[in-house]
Amino acid sequence: MITVNVLYPNKDGAKFDMNYYLTSHIPMLKRVFGSALKGCIVEQGLGGRDPGTKAEFAVLCHLRFDSVESYQQAIGPVAGQIQNDVANYASEAPIIQLSEVKVAS
Repeated sequence: MITVNVLYPNKDGAKFDMNYYLTSHIPMLKRVFGSALKGCIVEQGLGGRDPGTKAEFAVLCHLRFDSVESYQQAIGPVAGQIQNDVANYASEAPIIQLSEVKVAS
């Protein structure tokens, strides 16, 4: 199992439309990835480690796939569509990292 981590930086002046993200972008991801997508978690940053500090990331999205290969097959035909939608809800480009799940509970 892998996770595709999509992290939106919480920069000063950055804009993020959570309503659009949750009601349009995430449903589109579920539709275009189909059965290849095994799970999706969206988190909104609340703060940093120390009290009163801001979160490093405004939003984190974790997409689960069986393998890197299944993710690559799923993203290939729809990558442009997904990338083109980012401007509809975020002023900052996301950071994307693929990770292998070692423990899940």
